[in-house]
Amino acid sequence: MRIGILGGGQLGRMLALAGYPLGLSFRFLDPSPEACARQVGELLVGDFLDETLLQRFAEGLDLVTYEFENVPVEAARFLAKRLPVFPPPKALEVAQDRLAEKAFMGGLGVPTPPFHPVDSLEELEEGLRALGFPALLKTRRGGYDGKGQVRIGSWEEAPKAFQALGGRGLVLEGHIPFDRELSILGVRSRTGEVAFYPLVENRHQEGILRLSLAPAPGTSQALQEKAETYAKKAMEALGYVGVLALELFQVEGELLFNEMAPRVHNSGHWTIEGAETGQFENHLRALLGLPLGSTAPRGHSAMANLIGHRPDFAQVLALPGAHLHWYGKAVRPGRKVGHITLRRDTWEGLAQDLPHLLTLAQAPERV
Repeated sequence: MRIGILGGGQLGRMLALAGYPLGLSFRFLDPSPEACARQVGELLVGDFLDETLLQRFAEGLDLVTYEFENVPVEAARFLAKRLPVFPPPKALEVAQDRLAEKAFMGGLGVPTPPFHPVDSLEELEEGLRALGFPALLKTRRGGYDGKGQVRIGSWEEAPKAFQALGGRGLVLEGHIPFDRELSILGVRSRTGEVAFYPLVENRHQEGILRLSLAPAPGTSQALQEKAETYAKKAMEALGYVGVLALELFQVEGELLFNEMAPRVHNSGHWTIEGAETGQFENHLRALLGLPLGSTAPRGHSAMANLIGHRPDFAQVLALPGAHLHWYGKAVRPGRKVGHITLRRDTWEGLAQDLPHLLTLAQAPERV
């Protein structure tokens, strides 16, 4: 069976690596000839909206998925007229617009931070009067890893933030004094079977995920069930197939929806070594209608992203229980080029070695 993947980044690369033991083969479509997925499968290079290229891409494929949510929904719809596309294009459409996804989840009864659409300076001022300071102004479309957003702390900062983000197609979000950031990863098969991984605690720096802890320490069964309920509502409403990630804010015993990712997710990388079945394999099982694998954790795991830094591989591999994933990408500041997962049987054992893991993952300071 041959699967097409829109996007040729590290997520597509890891999907292929998980699929080869299942006898699958892969073709990627990406605008960049340097896309790292070229190392593990056929790569077609060109614009996602080039219909001639899309037709060529679709030839001989059994189904299509995507590895990031900024693929034009028009491309997914074009392909969906010719062969199965999972997750469905509707999920892609909702997740591409921060205003639409909050309205969608709110309509399902899932609590979100307060928000206000902004297409003019007057609407921004109206939103700030309603939500107060500080507030976060974001582009509705595009933007990831902290890009496309500006914090507004006073009236004086508002016009500059508005202009910096293009002056239209924005959403203002009220400040939430959350306890921590969590994510829930669920997977739904084309047969309707559903499974969930344990909640993950995520720690960001400069808007980029730096560390994930799984299962999230100190998490109650009630909180896990609440997160699963939110994800299940979204999956059922969208007719979803594949892995879905919901990013959440924990405020005491409540969970607020932040964003969704209709794909395999950075906060699920720990599952490759830290769960009975990794997110990438389960995504593929779901697309094919195969029985989903167990999502049970194998002890406790920490995943540290490598951001613009190539560590000493020997030092990483000398740490017992550490697993290095290097994506084969050129090293640039702010770019995710790999990750390290550390697994331990107990939380106490993991916590003891977390400082060592973070030291290995952190780029040395330049003098």
